[in-house]
Amino acid sequence: MKITVLGCGRWGSFHAWYADHIGHDVTLWGRPGSQHLQELLETRKNEYLGLPASIALTSDLKAALDAADICIISISAQQLRSFARQLKAAGFDPSLPFVLAMKGLEEGSGKRLTTVMAEELEPAVRTAVWVGPGHVQDFISGMPNCMVIASADEGLTHFLVDTFTSPLIRFYYGQDLLGIEIGAAAKNVMGIAAGMLDGAHLTSLKGALMARGAHELSVLVAAMGGQAMTVYGLSHLGDYEATLFSLHSNNRRFGQDFIEGRPFKKLAEGVSTTEALLDLSQKYGVELPITAAVHAIIKEKKDPHEVLKNLFLRSTKCE
Repeated sequence: MKITVLGCGRWGSFHAWYADHIGHDVTLWGRPGSQHLQELLETRKNEYLGLPASIALTSDLKAALDAADICIISISAQQLRSFARQLKAAGFDPSLPFVLAMKGLEEGSGKRLTTVMAEELEPAVRTAVWVGPGHVQDFISGMPNCMVIASADEGLTHFLVDTFTSPLIRFYYGQDLLGIEIGAAAKNVMGIAAGMLDGAHLTSLKGALMARGAHELSVLVAAMGGQAMTVYGLSHLGDYEATLFSLHSNNRRFGQDFIEGRPFKKLAEGVSTTEALLDLSQKYGVELPITAAVHAIIKEKKDPHEVLKNLFLRSTKCE
């Protein structure tokens, strides 16, 4: 199978490595002038992995699309709408399956990423999501994990799972696309909250964060028309270990560095997702206290110790 990966950062380079690793013919695309692409062209390496010579590298978007049987997109969630317009201008094949390998919601609208694709390309665009636990560093070292692929098209879901399953990653078939997308995006917000607890020396409250975080998201997913129990699967609760505890988690590290007053230069998708979730909270009349607390600390500059303690140690109520 010919696999094109669009985006050559941490996860994009991993998806290219993984597709090659399991025997596919791979092209990895980066934006013209991309420092990530230039580094890979010069050394075939980045800080996470080395790419074999069998992977083609290019900055030509049309050529990358023309070379694909399946196209994986791994860029910042907030860039997806403008990037989808580039795909349309490049003349994508309407039958080409797209796999979104990032987690987020559009800031300003709260829209899911598959919705953004349908709005910018065409309603019938074949789009799936690939989410779940795992870190590049662990996969490269041979540590296996479980992930989930979901789309609105059951046949496409099964085709993609069959294409990408290997001893390194066991895929499950996702059956609730809405719940999976919301859950995957929201776990990054929980990751920021976990890092804030670490930075505030309140790590013991992570258990409460896990329980209450999954609960508040299950209420939102149900209110939006999804299945509440989806939140307890791989896309959200199943990804908590990798996001709330791992030293590799960008969102957790952002939260800790924010509390400790250190600058954080990598992408933490949970920051923008916080805004999007609060928009959905208003729209559907669902309280999201953990999300609101993270927003109050980051955007409203409220005292983190006071906010976090009030969040988890407030007045007695039924669980």
